[in-house]
Amino acid sequence: MAGGWRRWLPAIFQGFLLTLVSLGIWDVLFVYEENKCSMTYMFEYPEYIKIKLPNKLTSKYPSYGLYLYGEGDSVEARKNLKATGIPVLFLPGNAGSYRQVRSLGSVALRKAENIHNKFHFDFFSIDFNEELVALYGGSLERQTTFVHACIKVILKLYKDQKTAPCSVAIVGHSMGGIVARALFTLPNFKPTLISLIITQATPHVAPVLLVDSYLIDFYTTVNNYWILKEKELRNITILSMGGGFRDYQVRSGLTTVPSLGLYNNTLNVVTSAVPRAWLSTDHLCIVWCKELVLATVRAFFDLVDHQTNQITTDLERRMSVLHHHFVNYSEKDSEDNLESSISFSDSSATWSEIKTYKWTYNSPQFSAWEPKATYFLLPLPSEREPYSNLYCRTSNLEPSNWIYGCMKINQSVCQESIDLTGEAELLKMYKIVNFNLNEYRSFSHFIIHISKASVNKRFNIECEFLTAKSRLMSTPVTNVLSLGASINRIIINSTGLVHKIQLQDFNQIYQAFKIRVRSQCQIIHGKAEDVYRFHVPWSHEDFVVTTSVPSSTVIFAKLHRARPENDSSVPELQLHTARSCRYEVDNRLLLAISDCFIILLSTHVTLPSFSITYLIYPGKEIKRKLIRFHGIYLPMYVVANILLAFGRQLMHLYSEGHCLDFNIALNAAAKPYKVIPFINLAVFLLRYDWFQEMWSLLMLPEIDVLILNERGSSYPMIAILLFLFGTAIAYWNGIFLRLLLKQLSSLWWIFHRPRIVKKEHRLLNFQSYGVMIFLLFITWTTCGAAALMLGYVLYLLKVLSLQSSVRTMKGILNLAPKQEDMKKLAKEEGDKSGKGEHTPKEPETLSPDRIKLLSVSDVDDAVDTLQIHITILHLLSWIILFSAPSFIYWFKNLRYSRRLDPDPCGFVAITLVFSMGILINSHSTSVKRSKLLKHTARLQLLLAIAMAAFGLVHLYRVPYFVTFSLVFHAFGCLV
Repeated sequence: MAGGWRRWLPAIFQGFLLTLVSLGIWDVLFVYEENKCSMTYMFEYPEYIKIKLPNKLTSKYPSYGLYLYGEGDSVEARKNLKATGIPVLFLPGNAGSYRQVRSLGSVALRKAENIHNKFHFDFFSIDFNEELVALYGGSLERQTTFVHACIKVILKLYKDQKTAPCSVAIVGHSMGGIVARALFTLPNFKPTLISLIITQATPHVAPVLLVDSYLIDFYTTVNNYWILKEKELRNITILSMGGGFRDYQVRSGLTTVPSLGLYNNTLNVVTSAVPRAWLSTDHLCIVWCKELVLATVRAFFDLVDHQTNQITTDLERRMSVLHHHFVNYSEKDSEDNLESSISFSDSSATWSEIKTYKWTYNSPQFSAWEPKATYFLLPLPSEREPYSNLYCRTSNLEPSNWIYGCMKINQSVCQESIDLTGEAELLKMYKIVNFNLNEYRSFSHFIIHISKASVNKRFNIECEFLTAKSRLMSTPVTNVLSLGASINRIIINSTGLVHKIQLQDFNQIYQAFKIRVRSQCQIIHGKAEDVYRFHVPWSHEDFVVTTSVPSSTVIFAKLHRARPENDSSVPELQLHTARSCRYEVDNRLLLAISDCFIILLSTHVTLPSFSITYLIYPGKEIKRKLIRFHGIYLPMYVVANILLAFGRQLMHLYSEGHCLDFNIALNAAAKPYKVIPFINLAVFLLRYDWFQEMWSLLMLPEIDVLILNERGSSYPMIAILLFLFGTAIAYWNGIFLRLLLKQLSSLWWIFHRPRIVKKEHRLLNFQSYGVMIFLLFITWTTCGAAALMLGYVLYLLKVLSLQSSVRTMKGILNLAPKQEDMKKLAKEEGDKSGKGEHTPKEPETLSPDRIKLLSVSDVDDAVDTLQIHITILHLLSWIILFSAPSFIYWFKNLRYSRRLDPDPCGFVAITLVFSMGILINSHSTSVKRSKLLKHTARLQLLLAIAMAAFGLVHLYRVPYFVTFSLVFHAFGCLV
């Protein structure tokens, strides 16, 4: 009984790991916050006017096109193609459509009508035939060249205009953003042709999946050019938006534009931090999300220079507008944010001086309201007093100018002041200012202005002078791998409006916290609302939530980007709270049991009005983060495990004379300590100059783990976890393939009569030569992926035939009597014949020829042959999976071109065609006779280590390692 349990333990353990992987994938794809975006609707039927391109351009790019967006009356006005607006070019991304421009185009048309068409924007869009450029990088250069030609065509449409534009603005979604930046790498491209680039969910740092070398070459060229030529390109303004945690296709950490940071011409934001949006978007939603579309269109209109009616050439003005709309929205036009002296001329206004350090103003009932302006003076505390900041917030206050700094005052009336409204920040329902008093000592008073226009709504204003240090608290976050318990309680006697809690040691993307905020207020006058903001100081990826008090609110604190090495800032939770609540801080570290990794750590922080709990879930949250950030590396670990199992099978064949089952070999050979320590050792030695010199002499590429370390997306134990997950996937893939082969072989047996597997036959025959020549012809005339798939089908049929034959041979062997029984039966029959007894006719199944037909060793050799071929089929399956993107791209564009150029699978296809031509006829006896069998078995471990070192990020290298393994194995069969 115990032995039976032990036999099932590997399957149970691998099933548990596979379940974790499946749950992680499910969490990433389906378990995320609800879509809070509003749909962007067209007011009239959208139409796309096709722009006629030069014949030379059309013949060179027959699958591409250029369109101009229009609606209703605007279509008729634009059909003559005499453009009069400001050109904006939309570039779709991977499998994207040119029709995705309609959201921006429609909103821009409506906004132009609101300003009586003083100026308008012309939105152009390029049709890239919905190419899969994220999976096939061979067309990125073609797209870039075509975009360059289209920009010239667009600008020619404005040649009759008096103030003709000399540049276009570009909006690029997904891979369209990287194509926009690639324009500058073209040899004849003029940087002045582009003034502004806005990218939406574009992976600027690196491709999401590196499935061919053309992708990495393209990215390397673009990013190196922008870094090396940063000084020359500083007049190009870039806004990059990441979608947040809803975008599981392109994580926001990849949307940062690589830069040396020498010139401030780039702004990287996450949509959850964009004012008046404050939401996360998925990969496609970022194009049509109304909140983001409105912010983008508002920015476009504010960027226009009213003298030229074109996008301004002032770099500081561009960055100011983008910062205003996408980072810190003050509800005041960014062009008027410059400080200027203002005098108040309204003699009927009322001036009141506030002599307390905490002040609240609630607007009276409309019936009691006097329609005149009111000014409240807040004197600055002296330097001897402990106050360091002035914090004010207002809700529903209509006018944009509401706070000033007074420089000259006479009889409680300010004679000269400076408008400070531009320093305010819009935070959900509040407009907030937080002034450091040391920077405003030239003022005698702060002024709160309530104008006559404010009578339309009820509003309130709250202000307080505070000491920043007294409102700043710090708590260390618990470590994912720490064990133990501690408690620390802090009592704060404060009734302030704002508090900040710094989360120490929170700087890596694998850390995830669930923050629960409970508000408990004793006395509440009217409806009070709180704003909680999770702020990351080194990047614009904040998260803002609002809630009514009392309440219990959950905030998920996660990072998109790790903290830079030269940065010491700390994430913080900002609490904009109701004044009537008291606070108590309670730090508590709890130990419990989590989903998967048996750890639940909690830090409990309580302000007398809030109970804030940080729960680290290394099970669910880290499992989700593991799949989100590292799930793309699982294929490499799966293939590495298959290679280890293959090596174990060959070594057992060499030492014991027979081949192990794939799953048995996998359980015996797939050990993380066989691979991972060598990678860590190489990473450690690369810290020394002598080893780096030796590494460069060997011309070895950079270890992929170092690339992950540079991106801040690596953490301890990640390699071991991924290796174990890869083992589980390979294990159950082996079970699934074996069951599938059994079912298919049953069908195969119906249409094809099984044959006895011969031990001796030629590895290369006329049929093999014919197959190789045919597949080489397919590779040369179409694409390598097509040849690989045809070769895979032929190899699968070979395995099915072999499976059917082994099944038949086992059946014959089980039905045949044993040799001893046959001899005894023959002797008895001979004795009966000697006595003259009648001898019945011997049945055909007992003939000596049938006895000699099969032996146990024959069946064992056939089974060993089948085991080897099944493992090779495993490896070929993953090569087919890696080549599928280029095959899909080729098949989709077959009507335009019969041959895929460039072909990322060409070399692998040519090499594997010869190898499969040999291996398809190989037998275990020829493998056992090989002089290279022992070396082939040991080679698999070396290939698994090399694959883990150089194929983790660069997934396109994995087929090369597998090909080398099969080529060496095929060569061994011949030797």
